[in-house]
Amino acid sequence: MKRLMLLMVLLLATLPVAAEIDFELPALDGSAHQLSDYRGDWVVVNYWATWCAPCRKEIPDLSELHDRRDDIVVLGLAFEDTEVEVFERFLVDYPASYPILLVDVYDPPADLGAPRALPTTFLVDAGGALVHTWLGPVTGQMITDWIEDHG
Repeated sequence: MKRLMLLMVLLLATLPVAAEIDFELPALDGSAHQLSDYRGDWVVVNYWATWCAPCRKEIPDLSELHDRRDDIVVLGLAFEDTEVEVFERFLVDYPASYPILLVDVYDPPADLGAPRALPTTFLVDAGGALVHTWLGPVTGQMITDWIEDHG
């Protein structure tokens, strides 16, 4: 029994520990947003583009999640090589209540890298660790269910 306990302790010790991630990006309004500024809250980091139909469909639901939950912040990462004015015109038809941050597609945040698909959504826990990734469309319900099940 002692050997089994020792083996279990050794196995648990070799499991990877989620490291804190961080990045700083400019918002459409020119202000800077740093991921670590949101420690203490769950942060939903959503890569999107104007041409991406599933991304457009996510915006109202993610806005509702951002507005409804005091413990969840949504950050929209605009992953598209275009002018700020294009995003501003787009957001007239698809308004987002959460900050829209501009990503240099040739130099994305090192801790996240370039998305393999759009949309891609990362969930960062209150301590700043990346805890889950969704490739493809996501809903606010999927995010809150994951938090309730694992948080």
